[in-house]
Amino acid sequence: MADSSRRRRAAAPEPPQAQQAWLADVATAAAADAGGVPVGLLGDYLPMLADAAVSGRRPRRAELDAVGRLGRQAAEQGISAGRVVQLYLSSARRLWQDLPMVVRSRDSEVVRAAAEAVLHVIDDAVATLAEGYAVARRDLVRREEALRRELIDDLLRGDSDLGSLVERAEPFGLDLARVHQVALAAPSRRLPDTDTAISALEAVIFDRLGDRDVLVATKEGLLVVLVPAEAAAASRTAPAGQDDDLGRLMHGELNRLRHGRPWRVAVGRPHPGLYGIARSYEEAREALTMAGRLQTDKTVITAHDLLVYRVLLRDQPAIVDLVSAVLTPLMQARGGAAPLLDTLDAYFATGGVATESAKRLHVSVRTVTYRLDRIKTLTGYDATDPAHRFTLQAAVLGAKVLNWPAERPPITV
Repeated sequence: MADSSRRRRAAAPEPPQAQQAWLADVATAAAADAGGVPVGLLGDYLPMLADAAVSGRRPRRAELDAVGRLGRQAAEQGISAGRVVQLYLSSARRLWQDLPMVVRSRDSEVVRAAAEAVLHVIDDAVATLAEGYAVARRDLVRREEALRRELIDDLLRGDSDLGSLVERAEPFGLDLARVHQVALAAPSRRLPDTDTAISALEAVIFDRLGDRDVLVATKEGLLVVLVPAEAAAASRTAPAGQDDDLGRLMHGELNRLRHGRPWRVAVGRPHPGLYGIARSYEEAREALTMAGRLQTDKTVITAHDLLVYRVLLRDQPAIVDLVSAVLTPLMQARGGAAPLLDTLDAYFATGGVATESAKRLHVSVRTVTYRLDRIKTLTGYDATDPAHRFTLQAAVLGAKVLNWPAERPPITV
């Protein structure tokens, strides 16, 4: 009882108006320490500290809930967590330095008890502030992710209202009037941790291209990257004419992740405007599908590399007719058509060099020349004759597209 009486006498409160002016000065100075954070984010925190120093009272639940709401408010205003915490700690330090009631007391027990009470308030308040901030940030991230996913869906579909899309794209830094290209990354298995993959891609792409006109999201189990074509071109380190720099950049970063390897990346061609985004996306998606059908071992595919296949597919009845007319006789060969098709594919890929074809096929040169002769006998087309080569090569490409002879080509009328 004697200690409590002595503490109350030493800590006699100042007049309300004087205390309010003093706390306002503390708040203003602390806000400046924190880089201009709004003073309003302190709420009733400083009166709580002063009251704790005088009476030793712990903060009530309602008071801490109010601090938590202030933490959420700070997150919604885009203020960093570090600056908000600095505001609270700086104001506590300044309040303690200038606390008139304690400074005038020479009783060490009074000072110790006041310090303990103040530290309790700081501990509870800052923890509640940080928790409120974290909850708000999680909500903001979820809302932004939902908006990002909706935006990317509409951009890639290409049939949404242009005015609405321009307005929704602005917060993400997208200028839909520019030339963009789309790249898709497909994991070997299911998409791994989405947040980790997106963060990895954002970090490397933002570092290389900047964060304007760049969007990274997911769609249908794929990672989608939208970038301005001018920025992608400006970042080239490879010789001119190579348009797979973006794909190699993405593939290199994604391969660092523990899950999802081996990745395959497809890059669409650059196109202007809103509908150009949807067109580039369709090209990248078609490139992924075609790469799987062709069973290529390339990890980075560009739509430009597959233009010839797109040309072939535009007139599917014609390519079916070409494959059937030119290559069907190969089915009569011992072992079927597949070994002869592989030989033609290797022969054309190596520029018509039999020795290189043999190395690629892991057979002898004699085997290659024998197979070429057998193809000439069965089909009437000579792969070594320039006049016949184009027809044979087009037919081989068509067979790849149609997955012939593993699959029977559709019947054409």
